[in-house]
Amino acid sequence: MATDTSASTKPAAPRLNVPAAMAGSLRLDASPVSSRSASRLLDLPKTPSPSKVTYSDRFIPCRSSSRLHNFALLDRPSPNSKNSPAAPDTPYTRLLRAELFPDSSPNADSPNTNLFRYKTDHSAPSSPFANAHKNDCGGVGSGASTPKKAPRKVPKTPHKVLDAPSLQDDFYLNLVDWSSQNMLAVGLGTCVYLWSASSSKVTKLCDLGPRDSVCAVHWTREGSYLAIGTSLGDVQIWDSSRCKRIRNMGGHQTRAGVLAWNSTILSSGGRDKNILQHDIRVSSDYISKFSGHRSEVCGLKWSHDDRELASGGNDNQLLVWNQRSQQPVLRLTKHTAAVKAIAWSPHQHSLVASGGGTADRCIRFWNTANGNMLNSIDTGSQVCNLAWCKNVNELVSTHGYSQNQIMVWKYPSMSKVATLTGHTLRVLYLATSPDGQTIVTGAGDETLRFWNIFPSMKTQAPARDAGLFSFSRSHIR
Repeated sequence: MATDTSASTKPAAPRLNVPAAMAGSLRLDASPVSSRSASRLLDLPKTPSPSKVTYSDRFIPCRSSSRLHNFALLDRPSPNSKNSPAAPDTPYTRLLRAELFPDSSPNADSPNTNLFRYKTDHSAPSSPFANAHKNDCGGVGSGASTPKKAPRKVPKTPHKVLDAPSLQDDFYLNLVDWSSQNMLAVGLGTCVYLWSASSSKVTKLCDLGPRDSVCAVHWTREGSYLAIGTSLGDVQIWDSSRCKRIRNMGGHQTRAGVLAWNSTILSSGGRDKNILQHDIRVSSDYISKFSGHRSEVCGLKWSHDDRELASGGNDNQLLVWNQRSQQPVLRLTKHTAAVKAIAWSPHQHSLVASGGGTADRCIRFWNTANGNMLNSIDTGSQVCNLAWCKNVNELVSTHGYSQNQIMVWKYPSMSKVATLTGHTLRVLYLATSPDGQTIVTGAGDETLRFWNIFPSMKTQAPARDAGLFSFSRSHIR
């Protein structure tokens, strides 16, 4: 009896018709296929079919939605093809193709440059992208390297110079200050003069007489009243609009060479080693006394939040006080010369900078929250003054022996932005304009020099404050 074998024979697997042109090759843009079909296409040895469906770990992606065409990493027609333009052959394209497909790279023997790294290879002479730049169409091409941002240009010469006869060459005095109403106060001998930066008008505010002389001047933050420290130890308050004295407060045994305002509290430092706190709302000369220095107090600055007072003395110490204690909360003793230059940062809380005299020459930065010294820079000259810029995170320092220079620094890198020269003696006095762009410096050469060193504020002040805080360079030419 004949047996019907057709019923027991398994149906033949469907054949995959592959064009002859594709035999033995696999296109990257082909659609995903099963593992069995892939084996036939790749001409791999046949394996018995498992009883159940299994999946291999080989995944052949669909390249149709990838972005590799954007980087010319896929095989493209030759440049002579009419259907597609030639793929750009740029250094970046070759490098990226070598990283992603090392076997197909013509320079397979070249060392791997580790394109995708997390740390900079400082041993390498330059970055792999040193010569790569973006073209106008937003792509990547070859050519000249991207130009670095040009450093900010600071004029090397003052745009105005004023004569200041009898401006004393004394490291411990503070004879120049610039008000928020654009008025410059200068102590010359026994007199105080006011110079309007808006109109260039000069007004004589007062004359202390032959037995006294001016040792310090300091404006209130509103700019209407001026405090004057005298050689007899008095502290006077003057109304600048009426040229009239309002208060005269004693307390110091000898000259009061430095002043600092804190709202209605005026602090004064003297040669008698004391710091007096004057409250203009009460009738007494002073309400408290800080005694911590062992020599003359020559530097005095309140923090911007009025919570801390930094004082520097001829005893090489920088002390930090608060309003709740009669003793300093910090005693910083790293300086090796008198500390006159003190400046609180307007950009970072509890950051104060201080500068030392001829035997020290260093600018030091302190965190008053814990008393740590953050940095120290040797400037090469006696540090006479420091001032931060409120528009950018930079500061300016003025110097005495031996170079008499003015230096602009970028913080926190402390890279030099500019070095300015022109004074022939120590640059003992410094003040900043209300808009923060211009400084005025004074020296024993009896000149006041105006320098435009800082950029303007990026965010403009409200319109109602424009008249109060504006400062035009054209006004003081």
